[in-house]
Amino acid sequence: MNAQPLTARRLGLVSCHGCRLLIDAQQARIRLRCPRCGARLHLRKPNSLSRTWALVMAALICIIPANFLPMMITISLGTKQSDTILSGVIYFMQTGSWGVATIIFIASIFIPFAKLLILIFLLLSVRFRSVWRPRDRTVLYRLTEFVGRWSMVDIYVITILVALVRLGAVAAIKAGPAAVYFAAVVVITMFAAESFDPRLIWDVVEEDA
Repeated sequence: MNAQPLTARRLGLVSCHGCRLLIDAQQARIRLRCPRCGARLHLRKPNSLSRTWALVMAALICIIPANFLPMMITISLGTKQSDTILSGVIYFMQTGSWGVATIIFIASIFIPFAKLLILIFLLLSVRFRSVWRPRDRTVLYRLTEFVGRWSMVDIYVITILVALVRLGAVAAIKAGPAAVYFAAVVVITMFAAESFDPRLIWDVVEEDA
């Protein structure tokens, strides 16, 4: 017979969402706010699953135009060229800039899609009360929460190029409409990762133990 997992809730403790301070549950009911950072205390994040699902769906909607609309518009000697994220990656590969192509592919294509897939997987695992490898699922969540901000690399590159390449009719670079959708995907997925409560993974394990 497996021993029941030792969790903060089983020990009568509440974890602060902001600074991760463990607080006695009785004190948390009285104080309502964390004594260290002032964040509101909850045994579990309110409406975590429904809010995360809503944000994930919004990100899935935005990720379509983010990948199919032009991310960058280049004007050179009267010739106008529009590039999506993928066509930009292919361009850098063809010009021999494999390092830049790899960074853009990982940061702008792989990470956003991977984040959404992992969040959907975690939501479904909690919804169907899965007890499969909770520690590994928690690590997946922490990884998703950590790498989310690095997806903005593509936006930073375009911002720098727009500021630097301004030669009037000779050459200019402009941000395409996909930039707005892509930035929205990054921000929304960051909020989605923040709204998901990983302790729900362990609640199922504790209840079924």
